[in-house]
Amino acid sequence: MKMLQYTVKRFVIMLFTLFIIATATFFLLAATPGDALSARVEKLPDSVAARMYAKYGLDKPVMERYVITMKGLVHGDFGESIIYEGQTVQSIIKEKAPISARLGIQQMLLGVSLGLALGVLAAVKKGSFWDYLVVALSILLISVPNLVFALLLQQVFAGKLGWFPVIGWPSGKELWFGGWKYTILPMMSGALLHIATYSRLLKTSILDVLDQDYILTARSKGLSEPKIVWSHIMRNSFIPIVTRLPVSMATCITGSFIIEKIFSIPGIAAYYIEAVSANDLSIVLGETVFIAALFIVVVFLTDILYTLVDPRIRIQGGKR
Repeated sequence: MKMLQYTVKRFVIMLFTLFIIATATFFLLAATPGDALSARVEKLPDSVAARMYAKYGLDKPVMERYVITMKGLVHGDFGESIIYEGQTVQSIIKEKAPISARLGIQQMLLGVSLGLALGVLAAVKKGSFWDYLVVALSILLISVPNLVFALLLQQVFAGKLGWFPVIGWPSGKELWFGGWKYTILPMMSGALLHIATYSRLLKTSILDVLDQDYILTARSKGLSEPKIVWSHIMRNSFIPIVTRLPVSMATCITGSFIIEKIFSIPGIAAYYIEAVSANDLSIVLGETVFIAALFIVVVFLTDILYTLVDPRIRIQGGKR
């Protein structure tokens, strides 16, 4: 019953949050000078331009457009894109989101796995050569933008060695489980930041847990070292990791703007950038709400996962 109350409460909060995000996005775009039709109708007769503005509802006052947009949002209809004529937000997300999702999932699996392994190594070998190496690597990967690493990987592995294609992405039947040669370089480029983030985070968390009194108590009771490591050290050390994962999971689905641009990957991020530049309300609003909803859902699932990772956290009376 408590879980049901908590779920309902969070669902209402999620809807309200999406409403605020959609409203803020609409009025920010409405306040931006110009619109997506300006360049297209510049050389057209006034009558034709007027019909085009009427077609997309841009001839109406801002508040009336806002009401129409919110009504469409309730029914899942964001309208038709202006810069991508004939396409809707739903069709673009359906077609392009899987591309960005595969890229992001591969980046996350590689980056988080290596990052956690390096974090454990640095914590276990504290003060050793391996510890300093992991710290230096983390600082390097965080300091240097993904753009630089992506271009470097392109130049070396695609240009000089010719091991992988410079651009391209699998499609059709190979969309999810094929065309691996196209995904290696983008995956490596995007995974670097995950490696740096999770290695530093887990190392710090493990060292913090090792200083806790309950670790000394467990050892004084004669518990075996493997049991102490897995039941106490690792379980409590992963609480910050669970906190960080929602951000990684949400961003991995929505795509990597820089990586997609460099490797000419036709994902959702590329459409989003062009839509923002052109002030295409339908695309920007639709993808913003999609990204926000995805992030909010992941955060909610993470709150539930907290109760499994940390037994001290329980949902009581609708509060966590």
